[in-house]
Amino acid sequence: MRITVNGDETDVQATLLNDVLRECGYMHDRIATAINGDFVHTSARAQTRLQEGDRLEVVAPMSGG
Repeated sequence: MRITVNGDETDVQATLLNDVLRECGYMHDRIATAINGDFVHTSARAQTRLQEGDRLEVVAPMSGG
């Protein structure tokens, strides 16, 4: 399935958000996710399905100042 991850078109095999994150190398717990502009809470990732053409944004917190 082809989706957009942080602005880059990507082919993924998984359909559940947790699995897509793992497939794309996002193994950290400290990330925020949004699909098509809608925030997805950490507790909902295992049940959230992505579809062809979805836009996934993954944001990791940065420290410093």
